[in-house]
Amino acid sequence: MRWILMIAMLVAGPALAQDTGRIVVTGEGQITAVPDMAIVRMGVTAEAPTAAEAMAQVSETMTRVQAVLSDAGVEARDIQTTSLQLNPRWDNRPRNDGEPPVIAGYFAENGISVRVRDLAALGDVLGAVVSDGANQFRGLSFDLAEPDPLIAEARRAAVADARAKAELYAEAAGVTLGTLIELREGTAPAPRPIPLMAEMRSTAQDSFSAPVAEGEMVLSRQVTMTFATD
Repeated sequence: MRWILMIAMLVAGPALAQDTGRIVVTGEGQITAVPDMAIVRMGVTAEAPTAAEAMAQVSETMTRVQAVLSDAGVEARDIQTTSLQLNPRWDNRPRNDGEPPVIAGYFAENGISVRVRDLAALGDVLGAVVSDGANQFRGLSFDLAEPDPLIAEARRAAVADARAKAELYAEAAGVTLGTLIELREGTAPAPRPIPLMAEMRSTAQDSFSAPVAEGEMVLSRQVTMTFATD
């Protein structure tokens, strides 16, 4: 029994000696940037007595809209169809018992997403497509064509923030900050806009002016770092 106890102490001794304290911190880095392109979601709708007529009207109008976008400098790779629908429109008038429902016409829709890389021309593009038949706008958002370099800056800032916190905690606790044990990146939040009002104008026949929150975007990254302490 005595030999077993001595062996257990010899095995446990080095393990206990290697056990050190740890400091775990989370750092965040934020980089602001002015967006350089807009993403517009728009569409064309039409109603007609027959399905063929409804689809023909929508297709004809969408062809004109895409031609306008092309003339405004929007490349084909920046135009993507997001929805294409054809639905019956039912006659909802009261009917006698047993009388079948009647289709009164058809509703067709063609939706697209458009990247506008020249923000100075955004107002003219929107005014032009409206004058040529686009009758639905489903949203406008701003983005960056090349976000990777800015994301890298945000990561560096997050690491620097975490290390500064770890050094502060180590000093306050009266210990020495040791080597980095682990670094994990957290879930990246979506870029969020900081509104700055800009004026959107159109020189098309159906001209209009509307305020647009172009502004800045904030790109954030978070890291969790674990340090040993001496």
